[in-house]
Amino acid sequence: MSEQHAEQSGPRLTRPRTIAELRAVAQPPEVRARRNAEHWTADLYLRDLSPYVTWVLLRTSISANGVTGLMILTGWATAAALLIPGFGGAALALILGQAQMLVDCCDGEVARWRKTSSPAGAFLDSVGHYSTESLIAIALGIRAAGWPVDTPVDLAWITLGFALALFVVLNKALNDMVRVARAGFGAPKLTYSTAESTPRGGALAMARRLARFLPFHRLFHSVELTMVIFAASVVGLFVGDLEAMRWTLALLVPLALLTLVGHFVAIVSSKRLQA
Repeated sequence: MSEQHAEQSGPRLTRPRTIAELRAVAQPPEVRARRNAEHWTADLYLRDLSPYVTWVLLRTSISANGVTGLMILTGWATAAALLIPGFGGAALALILGQAQMLVDCCDGEVARWRKTSSPAGAFLDSVGHYSTESLIAIALGIRAAGWPVDTPVDLAWITLGFALALFVVLNKALNDMVRVARAGFGAPKLTYSTAESTPRGGALAMARRLARFLPFHRLFHSVELTMVIFAASVVGLFVGDLEAMRWTLALLVPLALLTLVGHFVAIVSSKRLQA
């Protein structure tokens, strides 16, 4: 979501005089209008809050990549919070998941204001999202196994947590694989238009339309994962946290595998791999 990019005409050393001035530079329409550019929480409220956080950050010496580092640490803390037993840990993870996305907005805003974007920023941003979402899945498996309340004897739930992490990471990697494949052949960058993304074939196109009505493939972002786990922890107040986490994990693993397979089929049946 942050995608650190800006014109490389030398760093801007001044500070914004108003929030409106900061918004004009850090949140330009051509950035926010791109398809798939923003997570829904950004459109809902985070982009309204982020300029105030960015305003404070710009009054420090922290770099845009330093802010991305804070985003990564916040994501790791989100996963660690899930190891706190009971409702409290899930609630803390929910809050930290939102905080990570807020900081994720800010690193790109700092980069655009200071004109200090770099490939390192995009790389670190990917590290943050890949690692956070895989660690959340692993933490869910550890929690479902009963740790740290009990020492797990049966490692099946932890194994399922690692399986979920693998499916989530592979699903994210497919998009990067497409970009690498296109770059290797000198193909232009994707525009992410409907014409590019729509699968060829009536059945596949129908499946894509169905996915819009039942978008379970969106569950595997860190924000949605923490929301699902929080909802499970609420159920766990009545049926027991361990039981709720195990049912949640048992449901997420096959859905993640189905999402991975569906994503692969959608890519190879669309125009995304055409030069």
